[in-house]
Amino acid sequence: MITVLLLILSVISGVFLGKYFGKKEKIAKNLLILSAGFLITICLNEVFPKVYTSETANNLGIFVITGVLLQMVLEALTKGFEHGHFHHHNEHNILPVALMVGLFIHAFIEGIPLANEDHELSPYLLGIVFHNLPISFILGAFLFNRKYESKTYPSYPSLLIVALFALASPLGMLLGNYFNPDLQPYFLAIVGGIFLHISSVIIFESNKNHNIDWTKIGLVILGVSLALIMHLFHSHEHAGHHH
Repeated sequence: MITVLLLILSVISGVFLGKYFGKKEKIAKNLLILSAGFLITICLNEVFPKVYTSETANNLGIFVITGVLLQMVLEALTKGFEHGHFHHHNEHNILPVALMVGLFIHAFIEGIPLANEDHELSPYLLGIVFHNLPISFILGAFLFNRKYESKTYPSYPSLLIVALFALASPLGMLLGNYFNPDLQPYFLAIVGGIFLHISSVIIFESNKNHNIDWTKIGLVILGVSLALIMHLFHSHEHAGHHH
């Protein structure tokens, strides 16, 4: 229950912030960089160890690559929305339907492994929540700060897009409950690939003159540190449970 609430709240609060502060692209960018540092750490500390220590599954590397490729395909639909590519000249190229489908699939797949999390506030869950915030911020800015009422498509129910995105991960989690637990490592591997792609694109995207961007480095380190603290806290708690 807490999980579902957190997932939905992370989207709603992000959209809300985007609606009111959406003009400040800097905020969205910084949130994204912070969440990228967090995500890549979750990926390497939580997701991959879990994936690669699975006793039932093999050839998991292929599924990680599948996740990377899947994310590339989804970005063709969302035009890189997940990492802040919502530059104004692109706005008209984004069909709300494509955006909706892309974001929904992305969030839905991320939700599936949550079915097997044995811990309410797992780092994996917080990784998704952390990652939802900036995307929802951009979504809020995109949907509520500009006039959709162009001739190409009549006004889209923006709230429907938000609702779909907010419910995608919980729905994925619900479906995950019906899957054979042996399939879990495969889904986790795919999500690992998705996380890896998104976070590395954000982190390695070069700034204009390839100068050192100290703010960016600082934000990545902050994101990494937050994830590490949670990782240590989580492992410590886990160790406590086993004793």
